[in-house]
Amino acid sequence: MKRDVESMDLALDDGFVIPVSIRRSTRARRILVHVGSYDGKVEVVLPPGCSKREGVGFATSQAGWIARQLSRIDAPVPFADGADIPLLGETVTIRLVPGASAVPHLGLGELLVGGSDDTLPGRVRRWLRTEARSRIEPLAREMAQTVGRTVNRVTVRDTRSRWGSCSRAGNLNFSWRLVMAPEAVLEYVVAHEVAHLVEMNHSPAFWSVVADLCPSHRKSRQWLRAHGAGLHRYGREIPLT
Repeated sequence: MKRDVESMDLALDDGFVIPVSIRRSTRARRILVHVGSYDGKVEVVLPPGCSKREGVGFATSQAGWIARQLSRIDAPVPFADGADIPLLGETVTIRLVPGASAVPHLGLGELLVGGSDDTLPGRVRRWLRTEARSRIEPLAREMAQTVGRTVNRVTVRDTRSRWGSCSRAGNLNFSWRLVMAPEAVLEYVVAHEVAHLVEMNHSPAFWSVVADLCPSHRKSRQWLRAHGAGLHRYGREIPLT
């Protein structure tokens, strides 16, 4: 069913104007304001019988709170010429090279990209996704063989709620943004999902399998908790004011 979504502009105390979407929900019991922890998108949810005017008024009253939530989100780093991005924990600078192949090429500390400037973000994103898959899929199948299991299918997407998932059918799904994390972190997430092929839970038996596949898993889990959200800043466009 199609969502009933409207939009508005909200002026914060510092004069910065942000777009806000307004959505009606039959499940809501009161007016709610959500601020996306990864992308900074602001949404007002209206319960049945509540007018848009009431929603706008509530959002305006919460402008200070919204501003504080937005201030905690890492500034976006668009994929553009000269931008520094992480790749397996190392810093790589995107370089637009006139006349070069439109397919990105990894040089010494640089990601060399030809083609036009306006299509560069999409090409960098596709390259990172391909690079992630080329590292994740063979590792997942190798780890699965180690524990006597078989991976059915591996998919790589831009997930936000999870770094990886495993279905009972043996399908594994991963965030392509793992390729920007240190290699040990990528290996931990792969080990975590492969371990679910053995134990579909988070029992001591499950963590025993994880430890066998990835002895340094505790440090990697700590890294994800501390820095994982920051990976979502890369490739995000700077909002217009």
